[in-house]
Amino acid sequence: MALDKQWFQDMEARIPKGEVRTRFAPSPTGYMHVGNLRTALYTYLIARHAGGKFILRIEDTDQQRQVEGAVEVIYKTMAQCHLEHDEGPDVGGPVAPYIQTERRPYYKEYAELLMERGHAYRCFCEKTESEEDSGDFDRGDDPCRSMSREESDRRAAAGEPYVIRQLIPHEGSTTFHDEIFGDITVENSTLDDQVLLKRDGLPTYNFANVVDDHLMGITHVVRGSEYLSSAPKYNLLYEGFGWEIPKYVHCSPVMRDAHNKMSKRHGDPSYEDLIAQGFLTDAVINYVTLLGWSPRGEQAEQEIFSLKELIDCFDIGGISKSPAIFDIEKLKYFNSEYIRAMSPEAFAKIAEPYIRSAVKNPAYDAAAIAALLQQRTEVLTDIPEKLDFFDSLPDYDKELFIHKKSKSGLESSKQALELMLQRFEALESWDDESIMNAMLALAQELGVKNSVVMWPVRIAAAGKAVTPGGAVEICRILGREETLRRLKLGLEKLK
Repeated sequence: MALDKQWFQDMEARIPKGEVRTRFAPSPTGYMHVGNLRTALYTYLIARHAGGKFILRIEDTDQQRQVEGAVEVIYKTMAQCHLEHDEGPDVGGPVAPYIQTERRPYYKEYAELLMERGHAYRCFCEKTESEEDSGDFDRGDDPCRSMSREESDRRAAAGEPYVIRQLIPHEGSTTFHDEIFGDITVENSTLDDQVLLKRDGLPTYNFANVVDDHLMGITHVVRGSEYLSSAPKYNLLYEGFGWEIPKYVHCSPVMRDAHNKMSKRHGDPSYEDLIAQGFLTDAVINYVTLLGWSPRGEQAEQEIFSLKELIDCFDIGGISKSPAIFDIEKLKYFNSEYIRAMSPEAFAKIAEPYIRSAVKNPAYDAAAIAALLQQRTEVLTDIPEKLDFFDSLPDYDKELFIHKKSKSGLESSKQALELMLQRFEALESWDDESIMNAMLALAQELGVKNSVVMWPVRIAAAGKAVTPGGAVEICRILGREETLRRLKLGLEKLK
């Protein structure tokens, strides 16, 4: 049956031209791991930096690995990360559909076209699914490779099941250019006749992404360096069709250490995990972008970037060939910087759920507590454990009153608490200034360091040596009545 040349011409006519077009093409197989997010970010930044289009395509041809709800995870993650796509399944576009299973008829047509041009063939051999997917077989012994087109057509018409394989030349070499790794030459004899179309009519990843990238006008293909070995086969497909080859941008992997790639199987966090662990989205975006990319020029020494700043200065030349190691401590540093840079109101809003998980008493002002925490918080999930003393004074040992650096001992603490109880009871106002002045005045009268008074007050009020905020802030939030009650309990321990 002759191919419909007009149909192919119409498909070509749909392809947008004259602009940078990139795509993020995840498979809906579960969570968004850090490597996926970095690919999405680089793809987005390349498009936005050039004033081009950023496309979302869902590659769901591997139906066995598909996870229910994974597509929703993709949409949610991209929205949270401010990666707004110009075209995609949910927003449409000039080259729809953007879901591979909905493009199924296209792949058969293009596989047939490739066979007509002598760059593919039907294979009727009995092979396992894994063999089909990998193309792992001895081409020299494969009878289908040299089968005449007439016999192939006859057997297909008779209903024999088959796959369509790429016909790789035995001789010669294939050279491709990567924007990061440069020119790479591979001997054709090392390449296998990969499956393009499986028995069920669905394409393999390697075929579908070439067809879709061309039909969607993709100019820059960003993917992991593990696909470098497949790039020669992609090139041969482009050449077989007579299509322009896009710019390849192969990124080295994100590693959890010098020897191991990050893996969910090994407990490495996904994007969703990082957010659940109390990291801010903007901090994650900033840090992940710098995993394998460095700014150049005036921003060479800069670490903290807004998304707009990343768009302005991102260039492919800054991407490293070397693997990047994911350092959770470094991410904590970035997160703390972002937290400190927030307005007090914004921090109080995001911190409140964590505060209220530990401080149930509504009398204690969450915003006031947040003010104590903002400069002392690395990740939001650290907040509850810092606040466990507000609702209930923990049982503590009187030895906490001893602090050599502050020159505070049991007797001096007893004296300070006795006198501060009187002073606090007599205060007309219960605010930071009044509380502070009362303690400073007592220290001056006693002729001791301020800490000799403040240390025992904080220990009695919180029952902990380490607290967010000092004695003044804690007493003010607790209120006069509760502060006096706790100071009396502290005195009992010291008697």
